[in-house]
Amino acid sequence: MSDGHAFSAANFIALGCWVLLIAFPRRAWASRIAGTVIPAAFAVLYTIVIALNFFGSRGGFSSLADVALLFDNPWLLLAGWLHYLTFDLLIGSWEVRDARRRGISHMLVIPCLLLTFMFGPAGWLLYLSVRSRVPDAARHSER
Repeated sequence: MSDGHAFSAANFIALGCWVLLIAFPRRAWASRIAGTVIPAAFAVLYTIVIALNFFGSRGGFSSLADVALLFDNPWLLLAGWLHYLTFDLLIGSWEVRDARRRGISHMLVIPCLLLTFMFGPAGWLLYLSVRSRVPDAARHSER
């Protein structure tokens, strides 16, 4: 499989996971697929790509220029993209689980998920803002 095919496949699979998080927020199987199974598969693929391509490559992590040199290698660029896909899915699945536990309307979470999908940290920040403004139903029911 080429780096381009792997990129396309990973994007397609990740998009499917985001659809699951948005459309089936209360289904355990959807949460398991989008929040554990696929991120774990991406992590395995990431680890393989890094193991096969990182050592001996140009660049590194000590400067922005060195990181740019790493990404001259399309396989390492793919690894970086898998890193983003994995962690964004983990954050998105956490947002869904946390909102469900707190009793936050899924309609309020959907914009957060869309933003997390496109711009990871910005979506997480939006979710934290929503979370801070909605009373924690789980905490109130314990009283």
